[in-house]
Amino acid sequence: MTRYDILTAVPTAFRRDGSLDLEGSRAIFRFVGRSGNEGAFILGTTGEFPAVDVAEFTALVAAAVEELQDRMRVIVHVGQPSTFEAVRLVEIAKGLDVTEFAALTPYYLKSTEDAIFDYFQAVSDAVGDGRLYVYIYPARSGNTVSPELLVRLAALPNIVGAKLSELSLDEIAAYRAVVPADFELYTGADRDLIAAVDAGAQGVVSGVSSVTPKPFRALADAGRSGDAEAIAAAQAAVDDVVSLIGGDMARMKEAYRVLDVVDAYCRMAIAEPTAAERTAVAEVVAAHR
Repeated sequence: MTRYDILTAVPTAFRRDGSLDLEGSRAIFRFVGRSGNEGAFILGTTGEFPAVDVAEFTALVAAAVEELQDRMRVIVHVGQPSTFEAVRLVEIAKGLDVTEFAALTPYYLKSTEDAIFDYFQAVSDAVGDGRLYVYIYPARSGNTVSPELLVRLAALPNIVGAKLSELSLDEIAAYRAVVPADFELYTGADRDLIAAVDAGAQGVVSGVSSVTPKPFRALADAGRSGDAEAIAAAQAAVDDVVSLIGGDMARMKEAYRVLDVVDAYCRMAIAEPTAAERTAVAEVVAAHR
């Protein structure tokens, strides 16, 4: 059966002064848990992971497991610039009963394919009996994974899939052509669920679905039905929310204010929405809540 999974990339709640709002993050987890989506992607790009320290990582993962594990899959991102740091986060998360992980390639410094393979092999060993996704985001990490390298990684026993961010449908198809049939591919492009599945993916990791899940659920249902008119209508709704909120975490947090979930802010250097953008967010949330 063709899959149209929606994994919600979950924002992290911070206070205006930049301090972590753990209870606010719990409120976001609970909101996401009611979405009906298949899983939650914790502390990825949308969760501002580069700005979260180890103690905060531990507290956030514990809260996510407590709030979400009975409702949906919980995938915790552990990618770091070094193998040492990534393995340390795996061990912390395993101690909190996490069984699914994702790891961005090493980032900031340029790595060779052999160095990237060694990094994932060590992370895979640390994951043990769990499941691990390779997170490929060359626009942010500076390192890519060729189809040939992904084949090597897919042969490791618990690497089960990959998340592909800012990569084209042709690049998704190129990965699909060489990896095993049961290897899972997820696009990071919120609006591309149908197109990415057509290219060989199993679904989308979507930050926008954290605030407006209903259009995404409708699109997934339409995709499963094969009804062209339903797909077109649902795609138009998804395009509407993506065009106004997109991958902008500050706008997502404005949406949480509109929804009365939490008054949250970004810790990273992300501009707050303008008055006009706040109005637009309120209108799109009202239309699709």
